[in-house]
Amino acid sequence: MEKRISGHTGLMALFGTPVGHSGSPAMYNFSFQHDGLDYAYMAFDVTEEEMPKVFESIRLLNMRGGNFTMPCKNIAAQLVDKLSPAAEIIGACNVFVNDDGVITGHITDGVGFVKNLELNGAPVKDKKVVVLGAGGAATAIQVQLALDGAKEVNIFNIKDKFFERAEGTKAKLAEKCPECVVTVDDLDDKAKLEEAIKACDILVNATIMGMKPHQDVTLVDKSLFRKDLVVADTVYSPEKNKNDPGSRRSRVQGNRRSGNASAAGSSKLWTVRWKRNAACRVSGIPESTGKIKDKGE
Repeated sequence: MEKRISGHTGLMALFGTPVGHSGSPAMYNFSFQHDGLDYAYMAFDVTEEEMPKVFESIRLLNMRGGNFTMPCKNIAAQLVDKLSPAAEIIGACNVFVNDDGVITGHITDGVGFVKNLELNGAPVKDKKVVVLGAGGAATAIQVQLALDGAKEVNIFNIKDKFFERAEGTKAKLAEKCPECVVTVDDLDDKAKLEEAIKACDILVNATIMGMKPHQDVTLVDKSLFRKDLVVADTVYSPEKNKNDPGSRRSRVQGNRRSGNASAAGSSKLWTVRWKRNAACRVSGIPESTGKIKDKGE
């Protein structure tokens, strides 16, 4: 590391708390070194209350970009100068790009997941998708599906506070992506869930079911899996669980590869000097994600 850091090396960083466990510094520093990019990436443990000072530091140190993690994603969206369409709808951002003091917030969680589907031969355009869950990851996926041209997004969640979030997401997408039909239903309504799965092209588990200690819990009866159904899972540990369709269909590997695609999206946003109209073309980010608006527009 010290051999490649000079007086010209740019600083990038992760902000949030806790961050001591994060693998982002190792991942990004490896990629910077591999690609010959003169940046160094660090992690800073900061609270929501300290975020205004963080933005002062970003500008003072002329940081090209970086990331926000919990619990700072929502306050970051309020402090940036511009937001990508997905970040605006969700009200949170996990990536920022600094262009000469103008800071733009992006959310790449959904981008990474949808990109992973495409890489596995499952494009979402004009497809019917069922998404189980309405938490942070689920919401990012739902929004990106709509932005990238999905025909329908059917959201299923239990009747908790996240159900209300799902209804809010539906209302926002009705305004921003009226061509995409979004529905919200109770996950406990097994008849409606079965009907939706039988009619959909892609099924996404974006809940914690399947993750330890819930690795033996499945929300979907395996009899509903069929050869032409794409099944994706945001749970990556353990790699296989009861949600895995097994021989009926090779599961699209979930969050680990999605995370890699999300990180790749971050890197492209940071390391390309892009203009407003060329953002999607040169960054590799879908066009719907690349169109940036001033927050006042």
